[in-house]
Amino acid sequence: MKFCGLKLAVLALSCSAGLCLAAESEGAVSAGTQMQPILAATTSTTTLGAREYALVKVAAYAAQGKIPELKAALEQALAAGMTVNELKSELEQIYAYCGFPRSLTALGVLLGLVTEAEQQGKPLNMGPEPTPLPEDTDIRKLGTEVQTQVSGAPVQGPLFDFSPNIDSYLKEHLFGDIFAVDVLSFKDREIITIAALASLPAPAQLNSHYRIAHNVGWTLEQLQDFATYMGKEIGAAEGKVAQEVLDQYVKAAQ
Repeated sequence: MKFCGLKLAVLALSCSAGLCLAAESEGAVSAGTQMQPILAATTSTTTLGAREYALVKVAAYAAQGKIPELKAALEQALAAGMTVNELKSELEQIYAYCGFPRSLTALGVLLGLVTEAEQQGKPLNMGPEPTPLPEDTDIRKLGTEVQTQVSGAPVQGPLFDFSPNIDSYLKEHLFGDIFAVDVLSFKDREIITIAALASLPAPAQLNSHYRIAHNVGWTLEQLQDFATYMGKEIGAAEGKVAQEVLDQYVKAAQ
C-alpha cells in the first residue's frame, strides 16, 4: 500500500517546504493505562529538541548496528513520547542508507520491545497510522516532485545519466514510497538521514543532506547543535565527521 505524506499528491507543488513541514502531531493518545502525549517537534530556531535528539540517537545506533545502545535509545524514545509507528518508520527509512541487514535487525529490536510490553499487559503507544495514497497515485511523479521540493531544484547530473536505475530508485522509492509515509515529517526524515550518514560515515552524502536539511527548514544553528550532540552523545569520531562536513557545507554556502 502507498501512503500520502502530508497529502503530498495535492500539496507538493503548491506550498513551500516550510509550510508543508510545519504541522506536527500533538495531543494525547493511550499508552497502556496512561495518556501519553506524542513528543512534538522543537519550536526553537537555534537548537534541536527532545524529539530530534531521540531520532538522532536511534538512527545513529541503527546505522552502526549497535544493538544494546539501540535498544536503550528506543526505550528512551518511547518513554519520552515517541510512538511505535514513528520509530518503525524511522527504522524502515534506515535501509535506504544502510541496507536491509541494519534495518531488519533494528526493526527486530523494536518488535521485541513491543512484544515484551504486550506480554506484560502494558501495550505501547502505537500512534497514528500513515495516510493511504490514492490508488491512482503516480509514484514516479510524486517522488520526483518531493525530491525537487526538498532539494530546492530538479536533481540531475552525470551520475544519474550513468546509472538511470539509481535515479529511478531515488525518485520512486526513497522520495516516493518512503517519504510519503506521513507519520514523520520531511524535517524528521532529514535529521534521521544526517545522523545515519555521520555514523556510517558517508561524508559526501552527508554534505548533500546538510543542504537538504537546511532547505527543508533546519537552521545552521540547529545543524551545529546536531553536530555537537553527535560528538557528546554518539561518539568523538561521529562528532568529528558531523562537524567537519558541516564546516565544509557552511563555508561553501557562504
